[in-house]
Order: sequence, then structure tokens, then C-alpha cells
Amino acid sequence: MSRDFGDRAGLEALVRDDYERCHPGETFDGLRRRASFSKEDRCLYRDWLAVAAARAAALSKVENRIAAE
Repeated sequence: MSRDFGDRAGLEALVRDDYERCHPGETFDGLRRRASFSKEDRCLYRDWLAVAAARAAALSKVENRIAAE
């Protein structure tokens, strides 16, 4: 079972819950909106997407390993 994390929505799904748990009262969608006009939020959003990309790569490796068995 391969999942597609190639698009931004797929990557965001990997970190949305963690972001909202780390920032009570805020939403990931709010961060994404603020990123369009706030340098700090743009950098924070970029950092969360980097975490998501790393998670997607790790999941892909695990799925490929399982598929090979």
C-alpha cells in the first residue's frame, strides 16, 4: 500500500496534528495563511514541511522494504 505524499496537502497531513498539539489554540491552516505575509510564519511553515518531507521519506523506505518481502 503506497501513499502519495508528493503534493503539499499530503505533506501537511503528516504534521498537521503535531503542529496543532504544539501550538494550542492555533491551526495549521492558520499558519499557512499567515505565512503569506509573515516572514516568521513563512519560516515556521517551511520547517514543518521539512519535517513532513523527512517523515514521508522514512515512510516510503518502510513501505518499500515491506513490499520487497
